[in-house]
Amino acid sequence: MTGKTIITCAITGNLTKPEQSPYLPITPEQIATSALEAAEAGAAIAHIHVRDPKTGRPSMENDLYREVVEKIRARNKSLVINLTTGPGGRFVPSHEDPRIAGPGTTLLPPEKRVEHIELLKPDICTLDLNTMNSGGEVVINTPRNVRIMAERMKAAGVLPEIELFDSGDCHLARDLFADGTLKGPGLFSLVLGVKYGFSATPETMFYARSLLPPGAIWSGFGIGRAEFPMVAQAYLLGGHVRVGMEDNLYMSKGVLAKTNAELVAHAAGILKSLGATVATAQDARALLGLA
Repeated sequence: MTGKTIITCAITGNLTKPEQSPYLPITPEQIATSALEAAEAGAAIAHIHVRDPKTGRPSMENDLYREVVEKIRARNKSLVINLTTGPGGRFVPSHEDPRIAGPGTTLLPPEKRVEHIELLKPDICTLDLNTMNSGGEVVINTPRNVRIMAERMKAAGVLPEIELFDSGDCHLARDLFADGTLKGPGLFSLVLGVKYGFSATPETMFYARSLLPPGAIWSGFGIGRAEFPMVAQAYLLGGHVRVGMEDNLYMSKGVLAKTNAELVAHAAGILKSLGATVATAQDARALLGLA
């Protein structure tokens, strides 16, 4: 619990549905505006997914990522931009033959999943290490594919944020550092509360933190109702924090957040009440070694 605490805001995500909240950012303009508002409320990093403006469903279109990044940068040069590479790893087996991909499958070659990273060169991009059940589907990130994506991130000069959903992911991360695929000390994110992954409890976060390499920079966050309790828990264990509509849509039971800025402001209030100093974007850049 030393230094300054970074707040990341996950703006819109991949799984949250427009039907769940009328306030979910959908268009590039809405996503960029929401990120800028979150920055004003205290977020140093904006984690970005994009969506089809017509349907509200997840998209991987490079032009949509480009539009969001350009709109943010036109008004804020210092906010740290973190683009996802998570989409493209979902497999839904067909009922007739589980070897055949059914509707909803998004599996893509690893090179395709980082194409927008190579084009836009954001400050940070995520690198998911999880292979796990997700509802009735499966998320697949094989060690081979992860290594290919990591090498391309390195070549593009983009810092990977390593996403850990369960203990096996932590052990894979250690192997990637040991063989030189990743360079230490590493930036990590502990994802708690996804069903069949790390549970959102103090004991689990403590355990997950113990599996990180020495000197690792990390954040921890909870899904749904665990979002704000895990803000406090991550800080108390020496980590940074994340909130946002990707992870949780509510300010309190039954009360929808109208903006991501509301979620960030509440998280900042929790941190300050515990004695934390909230990092600015420039603080975050210095801590993470970003230009």
